[in-house]
Amino acid sequence: MDQGGHRGLQPDGDSFRLQYGVVWGGFMGPENEIVYIVDDDAMVRDGLSSLLRAKGKDVRLFACGTEFLKFERKDSAACLILDLKMPGMNGLEVQTAVLAQISIPIIFITGRGDIPSTVKAMKGGAIDFLTKPVDEAVLMAAVEDALRKDRTDRREALERADLVSRYRSLTPREQEVLPLLTRGLLNKQVAAELGIAEYTVQIHRGNIMRKTKAGSFATLVKLAEKLGLEQPLPQGTDN
Repeated sequence: MDQGGHRGLQPDGDSFRLQYGVVWGGFMGPENEIVYIVDDDAMVRDGLSSLLRAKGKDVRLFACGTEFLKFERKDSAACLILDLKMPGMNGLEVQTAVLAQISIPIIFITGRGDIPSTVKAMKGGAIDFLTKPVDEAVLMAAVEDALRKDRTDRREALERADLVSRYRSLTPREQEVLPLLTRGLLNKQVAAELGIAEYTVQIHRGNIMRKTKAGSFATLVKLAEKLGLEQPLPQGTDN
């Protein structure tokens, strides 16, 4: 069985583990998406599975949250349909355990309306809460929304990892120069602030543009903003 061990973006030598899988491959297309279903009722599991498979979805079934938590997930976009009321770990407990390990959009289903549980589930990050018997059109819309969200989140995580990798390719001095440049300081002002020659700043600037693959200074500013490096000029600083 396949796994997608979702973890936060962390430096690991020259590579980065993403929040959405191990090392990214070509698994973001709809043809690789998976819908996971966790429900203790076999009839519900089979019914949902038949519906989703008839719509072309790849489905994996689990009778309890423990089974899902132990399952080695494929590195692909996915969503989880999770029953609220189950023996052993209930849906809310499963949600907490799942999101402590991975990032995946969760759609709750329940046979009884439960406002407090609904509120708790949504605050916990669930994207929808449906009541059994689930309307086919409503379910499919929720699943498509969930898969679309996961695709977007995974793509953004990949872009973020690439951006961080480019930033970490800079020398410590270049990392010092970058935020000063993107704050709007001139080369001579950066040189004065760091106590280096203006010519040295020009060299660092060229290296930064090359290593970050920024085609223009405006692009460099946007990259710095995404990294959280953009800071306002201190009061009294002449721009």
